[in-house]
Amino acid sequence: MTKEKEIILLNISGNDRPGLTTQLTHILALNNVTILDIGQAVIHDDLGLGILFEVPAKSESHPILKDLLFKAYELGVNVKFTPIKESRYEEWVNNQGKDRFIVTLLARKLTAEHLSKVTAIIAEQGLNIDFISRLSGRIPLHEINKDTRAVVEFSVRGTPKDQDKMKKDFISLAGDIGIDIAFQEDNIYRRSRRLICFDMDSTLIQTEVIDQLAIRAGVGDEVMKITESAMRGEIDFSESFKKRVSLLKGLDESVMKEIAENLPITEGAERLFTTLKLYGYKTAILSGGFNYFGNHLKNKLGVDYVFANELEIKDGKLTGKHKGEIVDGNKKAELLKLLAFKEDIHLEQVIAVGDGSNDLPMLQLAGLGIAFHAKPKVKASAKHAISNIGLDAILYMLGFRDRDINN
Repeated sequence: MTKEKEIILLNISGNDRPGLTTQLTHILALNNVTILDIGQAVIHDDLGLGILFEVPAKSESHPILKDLLFKAYELGVNVKFTPIKESRYEEWVNNQGKDRFIVTLLARKLTAEHLSKVTAIIAEQGLNIDFISRLSGRIPLHEINKDTRAVVEFSVRGTPKDQDKMKKDFISLAGDIGIDIAFQEDNIYRRSRRLICFDMDSTLIQTEVIDQLAIRAGVGDEVMKITESAMRGEIDFSESFKKRVSLLKGLDESVMKEIAENLPITEGAERLFTTLKLYGYKTAILSGGFNYFGNHLKNKLGVDYVFANELEIKDGKLTGKHKGEIVDGNKKAELLKLLAFKEDIHLEQVIAVGDGSNDLPMLQLAGLGIAFHAKPKVKASAKHAISNIGLDAILYMLGFRDRDINN
């Protein structure tokens, strides 16, 4: 009869210090064991280290465990040994082909309620949490403000019982307790996004430029009503665009320069673009707004591409007409595809970010579509939503940590 392989799970806990892992694994090395799995976490200088190892066929585990026990005593740490049946190990190996997903929890401040309710949804779907990592920096005890981020990433394994319900539950929970939750398949595309396309008005900037122009032209209320109706999807975007632009007739071109120089940049945008540029991502503005303002942001933020509408100007005045094809929702999706082709990347490697109904075609086309501080209809239709923190939340959804961003 073949002797069953001797497999031991070694758990080590205690105060972390340099060289601790070296001294313990040196004992394993002297006994020529095979490492089958290893994982380590340190929380507030408290170490949790697990090593799954196989004892060589011609050796016995007793001397190894005795040496580990004595060394642990010297180091002032606790050890626990758990024998693992070969059949249980084989079962574990066979499960490694299961689907994997990433759940990202984003908030200003992390509470036990957040963790409890998010993990309850994960458990309800029959998924197992393999790893939990904090992506944000250490959370201050005081002065929680707009720059504070508390972001945790869960790596989960398994096949959801009802993926659509899971996403709806996450969206509902996020709205109820004031956090953002992203749920992504952990595949090669998630780790290789290369192009990010942004809407401009109410996404990259915290205003609708056409409303600002209308106020200066004395038709603010009229234009704002049309804008809101268009963003809610109640009227056709192209029709609403022509109506609004016509009301700007006679406005002086100098007003555009003044507004451009005072655009309110959205929280986190500069941090986001600085990081994306540093790591080689391409960025684009695909806007139903105006290229005059898009080009201003291109220079300020380092955007690679700008596609937006052009206002007709004669003798220093707006004519109430536009030039060229209107950039509406379908045009945005078309431009996204063209940019992906130009950059020689798959659509799954593209991220799209927007807030209005005219952004939905590109949000649904991109591998990662994000409704940013969006209208309810848009949030309900998009794959993902950010509603509680700034644009730099996108970095965490890509797996960046604060140390990657801040450096």
